[in-house]
Amino acid sequence: MIKRFFASGLTGLVLLSALWLFGFDKVFVGNETNHEHNLQKYIQTQRWILNNYVDEVEANVLFKDSMRGMVSNIGDSTFSIAGTPIDTTFADLRVNDIRESAVRFERAYTFINQNFPDLDMNEMTEHALRGMFTSLDPYTDYIDPQQSDRVRENFAGRFQGIGVQFDIIADSITVISAISGGPSDVLGIRSGDRIVSIDDENAVGFSQEDVLSSLRGPKGSVVRVGIVRPGSRNIMNFNITRDDIPLFTVDTSYKLDERTGYIKINRFAQTTFDEFMEAMEGLKALGMERLVIDLRNNPGGFLDQAVRITSEFFPRNTKLVSTRSRHARFSQEYRTRTNGRFQEIPLMVLINEGSASGSEILAGAIQDNDRGLIVGRRTFGKGLVQQQYELVDQSFIRVTISRYYTPSGRLIQKPFNQGREEYALEIHTRDRDASTDVANFISNLPDSLVYQTLAGRTVFGGGGIVPDHIIQADTTRSYVLGFMRQNNVGFEFVRGFLDEGYDDFRSEWGDDFDRFRADFSWSADQMDNFWDRMFEAGLVLSDTTETTFSKDDKLFINPDLVEADRWIPPAATKAELARQIWGQAEYFPVFNDLFDTTLHQAMDLWFEVEQLKALVRNLSQESPQDG
Repeated sequence: MIKRFFASGLTGLVLLSALWLFGFDKVFVGNETNHEHNLQKYIQTQRWILNNYVDEVEANVLFKDSMRGMVSNIGDSTFSIAGTPIDTTFADLRVNDIRESAVRFERAYTFINQNFPDLDMNEMTEHALRGMFTSLDPYTDYIDPQQSDRVRENFAGRFQGIGVQFDIIADSITVISAISGGPSDVLGIRSGDRIVSIDDENAVGFSQEDVLSSLRGPKGSVVRVGIVRPGSRNIMNFNITRDDIPLFTVDTSYKLDERTGYIKINRFAQTTFDEFMEAMEGLKALGMERLVIDLRNNPGGFLDQAVRITSEFFPRNTKLVSTRSRHARFSQEYRTRTNGRFQEIPLMVLINEGSASGSEILAGAIQDNDRGLIVGRRTFGKGLVQQQYELVDQSFIRVTISRYYTPSGRLIQKPFNQGREEYALEIHTRDRDASTDVANFISNLPDSLVYQTLAGRTVFGGGGIVPDHIIQADTTRSYVLGFMRQNNVGFEFVRGFLDEGYDDFRSEWGDDFDRFRADFSWSADQMDNFWDRMFEAGLVLSDTTETTFSKDDKLFINPDLVEADRWIPPAATKAELARQIWGQAEYFPVFNDLFDTTLHQAMDLWFEVEQLKALVRNLSQESPQDG
């Protein structure tokens, strides 16, 4: 009866949630309404922020921002909010604590629900939560229940399914590659296969979400997949038992030359350290003497994974990074606990404006300790650490709990006081000339953000990692390449080639990827076929066209521009062929060979690595010895 009395309408929400807040929610079991969940979410979110945020936050600010988030999404510009529970404009309004915030939110929530019955109150609550974050940093955010599973998978490094990478091309589910060791790989499903049915239902026209919901499922469950293979019109049916599928974070590892190993890391998830160590062992077995770690466009992820990888390049007790917060429990210094296994290997790290967070931790530790050469362009500038807190409906929030600092004391975080949109777009406003960008950045820095490495080199804080050696971005803009990708011409060309000649290709090249990488080239007839596909897709050559332009899904371009870019399609389609035959890891060596100008220039900088090693060695010899 108590439950029925309090939960009969929205008026009971505050008392119910107050009891729940203090741990008495189990008294009221059974049919919780969405309204109750929504108030619980609001209280949970505000409590996590007030108790854990890196800086002191006022409940009054959080409440008013949350109200603005709700009001701005009501959608009725004619409705007057003056004097109503959703009006936060009067000067004497002051919310002092979470209890008062909950009471006022319940009043506003009830008012909106009664006056705007067509509004989805679950969505309105989410607008309130997102509004609550507007005066905080860009990384304190709300993740709705639909996103949460995907986010967990991404950082856990695995999911359960059949193990294929796919794309939707011309309404057809096309296998890009079967994930090595996964159920599909074991059954022989391969690149270029088209999935035409799932559990005996037509799968043509499926969206990305349709495919994911159909192919993913609990480990041990079975899904029946119908496949049409290149060169055949017959449907082959596979009964695939779903299993744990790793999401690899090391895109590729291979030898650049006889001495140099290369490892590309796309993010830091739970499995990244293990993947990295496996790649290192493989390269060492091939005789690697020096290493390039590619962190370009790596947005970060788990702090501990970046720290563990970095630790392998230093002796015991080397300082790598520290975190500082108003809460002692979130302030910590990270040092190496053991002697790293790769202390002596010459090292180069590639970065760019897409490198952030964990990438900047690794690069900053290498730079501040003078351990290797940092090459490329200034990084993004994310120096904040988040912790995730789950809410009542399995959504969650990320709350910034601390700032991280490199060994020299640098805060890498760039300013975010101009709002979230400006913060995200800042990398697009930088000067396209990487050297000019760095010069402009340094010229506006106060002396307090200038630091020294262990060897006395000057480094900078407050806006990402400035590389030791700057390499310009590839400014090549190919209309031909853009048109080819936009219309899937390259993919379809390669798939058509394999449809007709897969067996011939395998008989000539077998599994000899290294020979393919060095020696394969398209014939003149094959490239004529490619250009025929381009013209069919809408590429129009026009001698009278000086400015390339698009009209009616056609691209009008001067033949001279096409001639200048004629080398690009054979290179891009060779890389695509490598992906469709061998998988994603083999795509990168071919692509890098033909397109990656930054990597090519970096390979000429090993003398700078040796100079840095000599500087550190000379300084250590000059330093007084402990006696």
